[in-house]
Amino acid sequence: DGKRDLIRSHADALASAAVMLKEAGWRAGEPWLQEVKAPREMDWSQARLDNKLPLSSWAEQGVTQADGGALSGSGTAALLLPMGRNGPAFLAFPNFDVFLAWNESSVYSTTAAYFATRLSGAPVLRSGNGPVATLSLGQAKQLQAKLKQRGLNITKVDGIIGEETRNAVRSIQQELKLPADGYPDAQLLSQL
Repeated sequence: DGKRDLIRSHADALASAAVMLKEAGWRAGEPWLQEVKAPREMDWSQARLDNKLPLSSWAEQGVTQADGGALSGSGTAALLLPMGRNGPAFLAFPNFDVFLAWNESSVYSTTAAYFATRLSGAPVLRSGNGPVATLSLGQAKQLQAKLKQRGLNITKVDGIIGEETRNAVRSIQQELKLPADGYPDAQLLSQL
């Protein structure tokens, strides 16, 4: 109708978001998130959003498709472990970075990308390699405070486990000779 109404018009809101993503570098027809199966043992410090490797490199480290089949295709991706080495695993492609630039929350972006894969027919995600223990909000704040006391880069002690906290966790896990997957747990908190 020639008038933009981002609040009341679903079509206007979706079209505006699509234009913004395209201008940010979204490449139509390319993946943005793919569930995979990570091996029980690998160099977990490699699993981070700022470490883009060719799919062949992930395959050499034992990463497979979610059903156990060999990875296929080309390009680069980061191994994303939202719940650490024991939870579900994903390859995050360049389109994921575009979406993440639009909304900097890795939890939001992962949720949106996973929901999109489900809408397009992907099966329910695997539970991963084992049970995942989570920290309470109070424990997460305590962890961040301890990391900050050790001189690691923690801007806010707010209990939100974002990329900054994950990077600090990964660093301290390496120092303590723990699997460096960037996911905080009670064992790490007790060792701090």
